[in-house]
Amino acid sequence: MLADSDTTSDLSADIQNFSLFISSWNVGGIAPPNDLNMEGLLDTRNNLADIYVLGFQEIVPLNAGSVIVPENTILCMQWNSLIRTALNKIEEEENQKVYPLNKESSSHFECIISKQMVGVFITIWARSPLLPYIRHTSVSSVGCGIFGYLGNKGSVSVRFCLHETSFCFVCSHLASGGKEGDERQRNADASQILSRTRFPCDSFQHLPRKILQHDRVIWLGDLNYRIYLPEAITRSLVNDRQWSILLQKDQVGKRKKLSLHQHTNIIQIPMIIMAAVRTGKGERVEPQLGVTGLYGLARD
Repeated sequence: MLADSDTTSDLSADIQNFSLFISSWNVGGIAPPNDLNMEGLLDTRNNLADIYVLGFQEIVPLNAGSVIVPENTILCMQWNSLIRTALNKIEEEENQKVYPLNKESSSHFECIISKQMVGVFITIWARSPLLPYIRHTSVSSVGCGIFGYLGNKGSVSVRFCLHETSFCFVCSHLASGGKEGDERQRNADASQILSRTRFPCDSFQHLPRKILQHDRVIWLGDLNYRIYLPEAITRSLVNDRQWSILLQKDQVGKRKKLSLHQHTNIIQIPMIIMAAVRTGKGERVEPQLGVTGLYGLARD
């Protein structure tokens, strides 16, 4: 990632490396319990990243009442409180052991921006020493749901600059549906998000306004793309851990004709962990709520 640099003559001297943790979780309209431990999802005990980008879908039930109320401040505060506790727990433990009067360290995290649109919620956290170098934070929301504009489906995108590199994170919840041809509505949602997302910009700063104008783009969320296989075969392949065959039948892989792929190089981020749990109803296996994984699109 490029740091402060006004010239390209000695690029090697102007490069700094930062680690990002990106996660997406469809919570199914369930409010978080007060004792929810986020450490497992954030993997804070093994490796602390520099920046955390957390996307949620269905933080409220997607009913008529919630669609007309795009924001629930109390619910967002609940999620952010749990995240803050998890990210700063190790720092607090270490400070109590060694520096009991130290109020802030390089391991302290602050929320730089968070935004909700109905069920879609994105919240971004960074280490305290990075905060002076994170500038031009902005949000753009696009509703693609009922009537093509309400927020039960759509995206919340966040833009910021770290040093001289611009980032755009697109947290989306695309159209559902498992019938053949339903993926066309998901493709249409993605195209609408690309065309309608706009960030503020003035003539003096020359900041990117559209998603693909940023230096680094990460698209995360519940994309709702499916596997082009019957359910029984899909479950059998999952049980046998035949990930390569499943990826060949993934609808996302069929999406390369969209403008997203025509304008830039795209990396499809693989599923890191695929997990399932038994429901107690015979041998039926269902996806685990909140599977830790990363699945989406990133611009190289």
